[in-house]
Amino acid sequence: MWKPLWKLVRAGGLVLALAGLAGCSSVDPALYASEKPVLRLPGYFNGVVDAWGVFTDRSGRVVKRFTVVMRCSWTVVDGVETGVLDEQFTYSDGSQQRRVWTLRKTGAQQYVGTAEDVVGEAVGETSGNAFRWRYTLALPVEGRIWHVDFDDWMYLMDNDVMLNRAVMSKFGIRLGEVTLSFRKRPS
Repeated sequence: MWKPLWKLVRAGGLVLALAGLAGCSSVDPALYASEKPVLRLPGYFNGVVDAWGVFTDRSGRVVKRFTVVMRCSWTVVDGVETGVLDEQFTYSDGSQQRRVWTLRKTGAQQYVGTAEDVVGEAVGETSGNAFRWRYTLALPVEGRIWHVDFDDWMYLMDNDVMLNRAVMSKFGIRLGEVTLSFRKRPS
């Protein structure tokens, strides 16, 4: 009788330990509050922004390379700052993809966003030069759709350049990373 009970207690302890570790791995955007230049999403993502990126698998191997042209604009809709980021992806194999984000400012530093292939709403927060953006993407993989979680961090380096690192995971297991470099075109 005690052996099955002990196995259950050990398994429960392992689950609690893993949950505790997962909770410790989260970085608070407020850590970057004093970093300069200050990132203002409607200022940076306005006009045309170019990006170059790679997707790496868990081992660090580059699986895909791509470029992005983003056409961005902001308006005030019903008293709320609202942005449209129209992303045109071109992959190294010649394939193309489009994602159109609609972002809404919901607080002093908070944003929510939607896109056709995003499950529910993305949530984000700016602080100093950083922006943390979390969402679930419906990602086509070998004829199936996988819901993959993204923990996306962007860091404004100067008025024109931003670096981006996104960790992709499923059920808390890291699948890979997306790394991008953005450059804002002169207006």
